[in-house]
Amino acid sequence: MEEFWRELDRSADQPDEVVLTYRQPDAADPVTLRYERPLPDCMRPQPEEPPADLFAPSRIPSGANNPLNPPERPKARWGVRIYVVLSLLVILACLGTGVWYVSQYGWTLPGSSAPSRRPDYQDELPPWEEFYHWDTEEPEDTTITIPSYPTGGDARLALSSAEGLPALSLKEVYDQVTPSVVAVLGWQKLYGSVGTGVIFSEDGYILTNCHVIAGCSTCSVWVTDANGIDEEYEARVVGYDEDADLAVLKINAKGLPAAEFGISDDLQVGDPVYAIGNPLGVELRNTLTNGIVSAINRDVDVDGVTMTLIQTTAALNSGNSGGPLINQYGQVIGINTIKMMSEYDTIEGLGFAIPSSLALRWVNELIEFGELQPQPVLGVTVNRIPETLPDGRTGLRLEEITPGLSADRAGLHAGDYLTGFCGQEIVNFQQLLNLRRDLRVGDEVPVQVWRNGAYLEFTMIMMAE
Repeated sequence: MEEFWRELDRSADQPDEVVLTYRQPDAADPVTLRYERPLPDCMRPQPEEPPADLFAPSRIPSGANNPLNPPERPKARWGVRIYVVLSLLVILACLGTGVWYVSQYGWTLPGSSAPSRRPDYQDELPPWEEFYHWDTEEPEDTTITIPSYPTGGDARLALSSAEGLPALSLKEVYDQVTPSVVAVLGWQKLYGSVGTGVIFSEDGYILTNCHVIAGCSTCSVWVTDANGIDEEYEARVVGYDEDADLAVLKINAKGLPAAEFGISDDLQVGDPVYAIGNPLGVELRNTLTNGIVSAINRDVDVDGVTMTLIQTTAALNSGNSGGPLINQYGQVIGINTIKMMSEYDTIEGLGFAIPSSLALRWVNELIEFGELQPQPVLGVTVNRIPETLPDGRTGLRLEEITPGLSADRAGLHAGDYLTGFCGQEIVNFQQLLNLRRDLRVGDEVPVQVWRNGAYLEFTMIMMAE
């Protein structure tokens, strides 16, 4: 047995195995047993440990939660950082471009339906309109390059009296007029406009505002049928006039529902009126609003041009321009053209329309000639308040005579009282305007005046404005 332990001591230098030798008597053959399992730690010789070093790597416990051995930081991902920086730069560039575009063209996008305002519009306001302006929706460049349609067509605008017609309900007015209301879309480069138009001839003549197509090179018209289906037509321009703010378009179509036009001279303050149009774009097209006539023959100054208009409380917005103003009998008695706006106050119920009685002559001249013909003028300044003469007749006092024009050449003097014009006895100023509206340059008009207690007869030859 002692021999066994000696062999075990000798094998201590070999920690990985233990060799046991059993010696039998000398006559027997030796038997060798080999045990090759690794020795447990307790049976292995332990080397001397170096002095404790708390910061030595071999003594620091491992593990993800060990504060002395934090997980290895991922390598810097420069590709992601560069992508984020470039994305931010692109977003900032887009925002800058958007701010510039809105400042230049308003909220209208290329090919969209919202009209834009002129960026320098405030600089063009008259001094007395420092806080208010007219919503005319014109671009900076108002040159119209839309392909033209030949003038001299047979179509003419005509007015019908409302005498004997029954008053219609709101629904009846809408059902009667809305088939004749169309959407007018104009385009040029980045500028797009949307307005409204009225069909007044079954073969495709359409009336709208000039500022709706101002600055446009192409134009299209959307006609909505009885089933609510829109059909788009390419439109050509027959004629237009910027001061009158009227334009006549022509589309290639037949059998269209033409609106009936009434006589705006028959309107009175307080009469109910309705407007149909496309406020703020085609999404809300054929919207009906209602109101009353606030004033008739209202002279307003729009960009230096005096326009005689119907004032109404019917709600109008950008896109209603060129649409019809309708009386209670379903007749179009005006073309909606402008509304008053303010950047400092809330203004509602101040819309204006071109009277149909004024538009009648202009529209027919645009169809026949493509432009308005020279308008005749009397060459007098008339007191609008009629006065009663000694014999009981009514006269309008002539305050001033313009040298070289019709009244001066006919022999009228300041201080005369106008009692007759164009074969009719004059009782008010509006009657005089209505009679003059039907005259043309070169017409010879009989005139009667009261001067120093006597009635005198003269003949005026109408001269151009």
